[in-house]
Amino acid sequence: MQAVVLAAGRGTRLRPLTEDKPKALVEVDGQPIVEDVFDNLVEIGADELIVVVGYMKEQIIERYGDAYEGVPITYAHQREQLGLAHAILQAEPHVDDEFVLMLGDNVFRANLGDVINRQREERADAAFLVEEVPYEEASRYGVLDTNEYGEIVEVMEKPDEPPSNLVMTGFYTFTPAIFHACHLVQPSDRGEYELPDAIDLLIQSGRTIDAIRMDGWRIDVGYPDDRDRAEELLRGDAEPVVGPAAAERASEAGTD
Repeated sequence: MQAVVLAAGRGTRLRPLTEDKPKALVEVDGQPIVEDVFDNLVEIGADELIVVVGYMKEQIIERYGDAYEGVPITYAHQREQLGLAHAILQAEPHVDDEFVLMLGDNVFRANLGDVINRQREERADAAFLVEEVPYEEASRYGVLDTNEYGEIVEVMEKPDEPPSNLVMTGFYTFTPAIFHACHLVQPSDRGEYELPDAIDLLIQSGRTIDAIRMDGWRIDVGYPDDRDRAEELLRGDAEPVVGPAAAERASEAGTD
């Protein structure tokens, strides 16, 4: 399966860590975030990495070249950072069939393989790793509503009254149908092409999207203290928790 990695962000909220490097190359416990993403993808069997680059892209290209651990890399260029749906479209010419999508600024230690396995059952058109958070924090996320079969029936970006406490993480599988949906998305109030809007179009068209609950943890590295938190978790110096600050930052993933 091909894997698309979104790694075009500037990382303005990570300054000063990003003053001389793109967000994806900020190190967590001595390793660039995007390299940790690559390791996860190689481990679950990705046979090609399609990396969407933008800000200071030359540093990423020079560092990893045309392969990582024997897995070929193709680069797609996002010249303006206009949201996740826009970023995904930059990879469209390089994707042949079903694919994995992973945000290049998330550190995961979770059941990613379960999402791949569900996609391969050919029952669903897409599968997402989802995380349960306290209800009072759900409005800071892209919130999911599911039916009795665990299928996602609605996606809402930061709803005032969340229908559930299940939220999107940064790991998904899709068929190429997502590209058509991304082409139809209109800019949001903040001028970006939002992934939840594209997903909602898929659902409205009758596509089946399964929610796989996360077993483990993930950190969206949006701020310097997120990097510190991820390092503590990787070293075993802390237990994973989701707090109000983490929830707010997760809702901003990919816009930076």
